[in-house]
Amino acid sequence: MAKALHSMIRVLEEERSVEFYEQAFGLKVAQRFDFDGFTLIYLSNDEAAYELELTINKDRTEPYDLGDGYGHMAFAVDDVDAEHARFEKAGWSPRKLVDFKRDGTLLARFFFVTDPDGYEIEVMQKHGRYQ
Repeated sequence: MAKALHSMIRVLEEERSVEFYEQAFGLKVAQRFDFDGFTLIYLSNDEAAYELELTINKDRTEPYDLGDGYGHMAFAVDDVDAEHARFEKAGWSPRKLVDFKRDGTLLARFFFVTDPDGYEIEVMQKHGRYQ
């Protein structure tokens, strides 16, 4: 059996990205490795052992082209309505809340937000298998 460890995204500005993920999702720097041409930062919180790896290429000055292959990452929260309001107040422009149903049964309640580098993030109400 394999254990999921982390996802890696490339970001343009270290401080901006670390600040966003800390303020938005409570992720803090668990480890930071600085190399000549790049820096790796591993973010985590007490909710899960899974980490988000930020890679900052030091010679990069232009935003990354995310293309059409990237989907999204997701975070589960205790109160999605309160988080939506907090994201609006922070100026992060969350999209509308969605009640995703099938045959009248609520499968998920969520909204999407975009991080400073254009990555899509789904913020979901803890529900069902996402407890």
